[in-house]
Amino acid sequence: MSPQIIFQIHLVSGYVAWLLCFRAYLMPRLKTMDIVAAQRAIATLHSFRFFGLVFILPGVVGNLPASFAPFAAYWDLATGVLAMLALLTVRIRPLFWLFVVAFNLVGIVDLILDYYHATQIGLPAMAGQLGAAYVIPIIYVPLLMITHVVALYLLVRRQPTTAPAFAGEAAAS
Repeated sequence: MSPQIIFQIHLVSGYVAWLLCFRAYLMPRLKTMDIVAAQRAIATLHSFRFFGLVFILPGVVGNLPASFAPFAAYWDLATGVLAMLALLTVRIRPLFWLFVVAFNLVGIVDLILDYYHATQIGLPAMAGQLGAAYVIPIIYVPLLMITHVVALYLLVRRQPTTAPAFAGEAAAS
């Protein structure tokens, strides 16, 4: 089997596995959480996006084309910094929400453009050049993309209002 086929199987399997995990365990929990707590949990995961700098660290990956590695590394870093800023400003809600939207939009753009650049340079065929960093596009990127989509979903979904437990409580209040 060619490296390209193996890479594509790994990538699709990464998405399927994370989607199954989200459906069974994570999404039900996130839906029951306060919106701020849910966004903080997602921002915490994305605060580790500094890890993308590994693409430009000599000796960790092979010769990745210059059109891919620096772009992926620095946009990951930007997303991680924005996520950290969201976490740091949680008590200043307007700033918190600004950084939540920012890290999700920058992160989605990063991942979409990384997929585009990876396709343009034929990254699946040279996946062995990733070395130990191979785990990033196979395990980590699907989780990141899914959590960005979930974060945006949670931002736009209608928030449940707290209703009285019994119909008579509303009149008594």
